[in-house]
Amino acid sequence: MTLWRNRELRQHIKVVDGTVAPGIVLTNATYLNVYTNQWLKANIWMYENRIVYVGEKLPEETTGTYFYDCQGKFVVPGYIEPHAHPFQAANPEETVMHAAKTGTTTFVNDNLTWYLLLNKKKTFSMMNTFSKLPVNMFWWNRFDSQTMLKDNQMFNTKDILDWAEHPMVVQGGELTDWPSLLTGGDRLLYWMQEMKKFGKPIEGHLPGASSRTLTKMKLFGISSDHESMSAEDVLKRLELGYRVSLRYSPIRPDLPEIIKGLLDKGMSQFDNMSFTMDGPTPAFMEDGIINVCIEKAIESGLPLETAYRMASYHPARHFNKEEEFGSIAPGRVANINILFDKQNPHPESVISKGEWIKKDGTVISQPSVIPWEEYEVTPLELDWELTEEDLQFSSPIGMDMVNDVIIQPYTILSDVSADEIPANKSEQFIALIDKYGEWRVNTIIRGFAPKLGALVSSFSATGDIIYIGNSKKDLRIASQRMKELGGAIVLVDQGEILAEIPLPLGGVMAKVPMEEIISSDKELKKVLAAYGYAYNDPIYSLLFLSAIHLPFFRITQQGLIDVKKREIVIPATMR
Repeated sequence: MTLWRNRELRQHIKVVDGTVAPGIVLTNATYLNVYTNQWLKANIWMYENRIVYVGEKLPEETTGTYFYDCQGKFVVPGYIEPHAHPFQAANPEETVMHAAKTGTTTFVNDNLTWYLLLNKKKTFSMMNTFSKLPVNMFWWNRFDSQTMLKDNQMFNTKDILDWAEHPMVVQGGELTDWPSLLTGGDRLLYWMQEMKKFGKPIEGHLPGASSRTLTKMKLFGISSDHESMSAEDVLKRLELGYRVSLRYSPIRPDLPEIIKGLLDKGMSQFDNMSFTMDGPTPAFMEDGIINVCIEKAIESGLPLETAYRMASYHPARHFNKEEEFGSIAPGRVANINILFDKQNPHPESVISKGEWIKKDGTVISQPSVIPWEEYEVTPLELDWELTEEDLQFSSPIGMDMVNDVIIQPYTILSDVSADEIPANKSEQFIALIDKYGEWRVNTIIRGFAPKLGALVSSFSATGDIIYIGNSKKDLRIASQRMKELGGAIVLVDQGEILAEIPLPLGGVMAKVPMEEIISSDKELKKVLAAYGYAYNDPIYSLLFLSAIHLPFFRITQQGLIDVKKREIVIPATMR
């Protein structure tokens, strides 16, 4: 939340009156006015982190003012990512600062990882530290874990209400546990009602929902949804009063076809739509986030002005932040992208919170501000050893990967008692072991990367350790390497380490620059593809192994779960 003190407001008035000099003035700017939907000529004055004047005049007092000539260029508001998961192997600081270089300067972030890593006091303190970044960071208020945890009290009323009233929290959700509303989940409904009292919207997670279900969810108070997979899905939601984020993500790159479909249907009103990448993994966001969405939308025939509004003003209005974000107007936070060509949404210069992030194509170096060690986000320390018993597999029911997100149960007929499974079986051992060493869940997975000896990952939906492979020997080698790195994704075959992504921040996030993470992510995908991985994004595959908002069969802290029935099929074993 951005609030200016009375003294600061008086200073802003003095800039307009000509007794105090602005810090930056963009002259001869052709900017998009999101209120008139026109490209207008103006000079834009900034003082510290705020736009104080937009018009034809130049300041009278200019001592120390930096003038930047925008003649022949085009100026648009900084882009907003309304649905960010900034923990996809990279850490949030690297994620948002990388995205900021390409014009996405405001983020509304998932808070689930903080629940798993930190207590509430430390989390709120860290959120304050994130506000010192030269980008704008807001957060969700999650109501559920997307999986079945041993600790069912992790999400409780006191914490939820504390999150609800936090000024940096701007929405409730995403609501993956919406089916519980239909079965009498009054605690969840109470949490939603409390969020609404603070004027904060509730985001749904409603893939494939019928009109009947969407109507019920609207009655319960859900405000928006990002799970449309077609133009028909979008229209169905809009007709019922939802706001809709159109998605271009690693496993659901639906945006171009949705735009084309909407235009084919004669849609001309896009005021209740925005864009999201829905948590891109590092390699997918190499060229940026919302700038890429705008590019795809323009290529698909969306009018320029509409695309830029969807990337800025529309999400700001949705979060009741219109007076601070999403436009170039007096009083707004100084988030500005300068384009060489208005057809090209990839900015050559970026200003965020009144600071240059990129200028004339050159990225301005920014110091790191997050002291991870002070918040005890440190390398994973496992005080237990992988034993022979941990690698015993006798479950009669296995996990059959259909695609990136769908896993079905199947009856295991193969003999899986040996130390290796032949690659031609398409089957591998899989285990989820508690990071504290207290329990394990073991079975067989079919169709992951059947030629690979071992993948061991501390990156998972819960921070527990995933073991997948056709060789128990390779699993031990990969496990030891993961421990040495303090958390990692490690690939091993025939005793050789093939690829690794070190994750020393809590075992789930990297600490190196984004460029290194992108390179490691690409190598991970390349190696896995060579060993039979046939899907779009292995980081998402690892994340979704425990995700009970997806069909049909999952491995969780409580055991193997039938998602539809919410029943434990095979319980976890205590170690």
